[in-house]
Amino acid sequence: MQIADVFQKINLNKSSFDQVTGLGVAIFVLAVLAMVVLPIPALLLDILFSFNIALSMVVLLVVVYSLKPLEFGSFPSVILIATVFRLALNIASTRVVLLEGHNGGDAAGEVIASFGEVVIGGNYAVGLVVFAILMIINFKVVTAGAGRISEVTARFTLDSLPGKQMAIDADLNAGFITQEQAIARRKEITEEADFYGSMDGASKFVKGDAIAGLLIMIINIVGGLIIGMVQHELSFSAAIEIYTMLTIGDGLVAQIPSLLLSVATAIVVTRENNAVQLGDQLSTQLGNAKALYIAASILFVMGVVPGMPHIAFLSLAFALAGLGYFMSQMRADRKSKKGSLMPKGKSTPAGQAQNTQANALPANNTSEPKEISWDDVQPMDVIGLEVGYRLIPLVDKSQGGELLSRIKGVRKKLSQDMGFLVPAVHIRDNLDLSPNIYRISLMGVVIGEAEIYHDREMAINPGQVFGKLQGIKTVDPAFGLEAIWITPEQREQAQTLGYTVVDSATVVATHLSQLLTNNAWQLIGHEEVQNLLDMLAKSYPKLVEGLVPDMLNLSTVVKVFQNLLFEGVVIRDMRTIVQTLVEYATKSQDPDVLTAAVRIALRRLIVQELSSGLDELPVITLAPELEQILHQSMQAGGSEGGGIEPGLAERIQTALSQASEQQEMNGEPAVLLTSGILRSVLARFTKHTVTGLHVLSYQEIPDDKQIRIVNSIGQ
Repeated sequence: MQIADVFQKINLNKSSFDQVTGLGVAIFVLAVLAMVVLPIPALLLDILFSFNIALSMVVLLVVVYSLKPLEFGSFPSVILIATVFRLALNIASTRVVLLEGHNGGDAAGEVIASFGEVVIGGNYAVGLVVFAILMIINFKVVTAGAGRISEVTARFTLDSLPGKQMAIDADLNAGFITQEQAIARRKEITEEADFYGSMDGASKFVKGDAIAGLLIMIINIVGGLIIGMVQHELSFSAAIEIYTMLTIGDGLVAQIPSLLLSVATAIVVTRENNAVQLGDQLSTQLGNAKALYIAASILFVMGVVPGMPHIAFLSLAFALAGLGYFMSQMRADRKSKKGSLMPKGKSTPAGQAQNTQANALPANNTSEPKEISWDDVQPMDVIGLEVGYRLIPLVDKSQGGELLSRIKGVRKKLSQDMGFLVPAVHIRDNLDLSPNIYRISLMGVVIGEAEIYHDREMAINPGQVFGKLQGIKTVDPAFGLEAIWITPEQREQAQTLGYTVVDSATVVATHLSQLLTNNAWQLIGHEEVQNLLDMLAKSYPKLVEGLVPDMLNLSTVVKVFQNLLFEGVVIRDMRTIVQTLVEYATKSQDPDVLTAAVRIALRRLIVQELSSGLDELPVITLAPELEQILHQSMQAGGSEGGGIEPGLAERIQTALSQASEQQEMNGEPAVLLTSGILRSVLARFTKHTVTGLHVLSYQEIPDDKQIRIVNSIGQ
């Protein structure tokens, strides 16, 4: 109980701290606004000016040591509060300078007087020049540059948002990431867009603050001269001495924190969104040993030239040479450590290719050849992936290849979505292929191939981009979209232009996922179906008990499952499928009839997959006259639709393709609704001719689902 009381007190203290923190921010903002109206004594001004400098230094250091810009997500709000605080201090100090300045240099506080005396150094002209230079650097260089970068970054970040969301959806569909990871990544890119949008506005505060500082300096000097000479009867020299010193001191105390915040803003908007500290990033990228050696050599030559400052140039030359040697040693140590982690005995890509070729050639030895057996007859791979020799690094883990893990993710995602275990993918190198070609086969038949570059990345045009890229033009093998092979250094540029950028391993995995999805019906056979029935029998033994072989033979059940997958229906709901087969097995043994019955039983699941949460299901229908013609053609030509006149078939295909494309442009599913007699025929007819079209019968629409006719073919 005592420990519980302690933790309860800790939680209460934490809650109290959070409440005090939130209340403190509100009080701070109200106090800043009060400073604009209420007079502030000189001692309190010294404390507030010192706090302002300390706050700016802390903000700058937090920016430098943040791993990525989003770690300091409150930075735009901090800039706003710090800017308002500094402007309130300017107003308060201006009031004190103009009211009490005639009493002496320290009348406005020791901080202002000290800064003014140090910078001026007894020469007012030099002080004004130094202060003007500081203002120009802050306003025209740092602030203007940071504002422009903020504006461009915000625009490109918002423009690339759809492409990044498409990339997340592609990774999720391919099984590379989980639903939770997808949600986290979507949240991250949304926060990134909000952050850079806020930074665009915050940079305007920094720019306005710099302009306000310049105007306040002019007002202080002119107003001070008028007040000092007219009200307090000071001479021109005395007035210019007092008020110039106070104005420059006041301006420096305000402009130094402003410059620090401007630099912090510039650092934030110019950093890459990578999880690495700025110091580590600079040491890695600037620590190029070759560049350091060349710079050291040039400085050494300049140092030995007569008349040059030998000590300065030579000392820097030796320092750069030593730094270059240190960086080269560090990189050598990293490579040796990385090499020690590689598994021993792993063949190189060239060795793998040579071994493959050697295995294909007859052995050159004098020993008696071994008698062949059934072990020499290798079974055909269900799913095969062959790669050219330049693509071997993609499948070699010792070289950082990620394709194996990506394919494992694809199999897991497809198995969960389809409802059965997708067979393993057998990967091998093939010297007969071009070096950059990969080939995907199913039951020994090639179903897809493409050319990729393992050391490049593919920038896919999702439909709208805002510029062109330099690279190798190509087409995305999975979806046929225009794409460009770019170098990894162009990735950020491509994303800001709206391209969806993926690496070569993702290209292969996505292509494989698309092909397996389209050919899922060929992946399921007797063994897979029997395993599914055995798994279902563990939970529902009575349901499965009399199905095979008493009611239906296994081949008929397999054909039903293949029909469902061929038409894009997943088989996750095994209980409903088997229950329907048990009910209808006594009425018919025809796989097509049983498939239609199962589809009706699964209608809620089928429509749910298509409607994606829509209240109404948009459908395309056939005109009654056209349906009647098709019915007559089926009766004349058989159930496979062989009696459809070729010209009519072509017109139907064209009309359905146009209607399907229109639905895709509207962001809605393309669904053809027809009679139960025509459904299976039209489903086979449009399977490979009309992309993305789903054919449903009237009986497959749930009673509680509303439909909306968007097009009628044949009218």
